Amino acid sequence: MRIDKFLKVSRILKRRTVAQEAASAGKISVNGREVKPAYRVKVGDIVEISFVTGKLKFRILELKETVKKDDASSLYEIIA
Repeated sequence: MRIDKFLKVSRILKRRTVAQEAASAGKISVNGREVKPAYRVKVGDIVEISFVTGKLKFRILELKETVKKDDASSLYEIIA
């Protein structure tokens, strides 16, 4: 699954276009490497997103094409 789609499905970012813009601007890294919106993520990848207010780091636990709002947080695990 593409990183931009994963961020939308998991509801970490609200819209896929926002995820694409963030990746194009170099604000998303996977396993320590900057990635583009089309990067294919796998279970176990560590993703870091830079926001103005700080950073969010998480591990991908599961990949699903669609998920209910209540179950979205089960796709990833926040890393301190």
